[in-house]
Amino acid sequence: MTTTHPEYILTLSCPDHRGIVHRVSGFLAEHGCNIIDSAQFGDAQSQLFFMRVHFAAEDPAINDTQLRADFEIVAKELGMDAQLHDARKKPRVMLMVSKIGHCLNDLLFRYKSGLLPVEIPAIVSNHTDFYQLSASYNIPFHHLPLATGAPAEAKRAQEERILEIVKANDIDLVVLARYMQILSPQMCDALKGKAINIHHSFLPSFKGAKPYYQAHDRGVKLIGATAHFVTGDLDEGPIIEQDVERVDHSMEPDTLTAIGRDVECVVLARAVKWFVEHRILLNGHKTVVFK
Repeated sequence: MTTTHPEYILTLSCPDHRGIVHRVSGFLAEHGCNIIDSAQFGDAQSQLFFMRVHFAAEDPAINDTQLRADFEIVAKELGMDAQLHDARKKPRVMLMVSKIGHCLNDLLFRYKSGLLPVEIPAIVSNHTDFYQLSASYNIPFHHLPLATGAPAEAKRAQEERILEIVKANDIDLVVLARYMQILSPQMCDALKGKAINIHHSFLPSFKGAKPYYQAHDRGVKLIGATAHFVTGDLDEGPIIEQDVERVDHSMEPDTLTAIGRDVECVVLARAVKWFVEHRILLNGHKTVVFK
């Protein structure tokens, strides 16, 4: 459905009780808004309610400022953690990569072809391997080297430079597209809820170096990838998306690697798309993803 009216996406979570959907839909109706699509979920374990509503604001007498201010009253009354997003604003995404570029290349293609509704104002890397690729998309490339075994002071200085780029470019999401550096706890805190990593395994399993070789040695029948939010606990952040591919004894480690990298691309692209479409809500150490 298309409309010439301003469109918004409302996401919220709050303690679960009767009447939340009625209250939200009633508010929107009273403010001249038409619901385009809506999804909700009540978690019996956490006793929290989650909701995502895509709507069009059809009453020209009610402007953006009034709509936000009026809903803030409702949000406070019901104890909501709520965000109201402009549905037509493309989120600004910064990509980070090291020396393995399949996820970077895939995201750039999806961006350029219009499959991923984002702006990409910066690419950051601790190596120069993908400078020319970035240039081919006319995206500024920031080379921020970090020597192997660099002291903590050097790592913090490099991370401060990354955060300067995030701030200068008004970044909404940082994507670690196979950026092979462990972020400091301070960096993880600074990017809390706005950084996604792709892990080259179906977590939790085969962590560390050469995961597909580890999988081959164990004779696994499934390999996969996991996209998750970045936290100070390495590879333990809330999981957004996972997928697997079936393999067998006849496949060499290089074959598993190739299959695994394809899965990584798909899983990361899904996670990024869902984030920029405001479909992901945090539920403690888990996520609610409205697909």
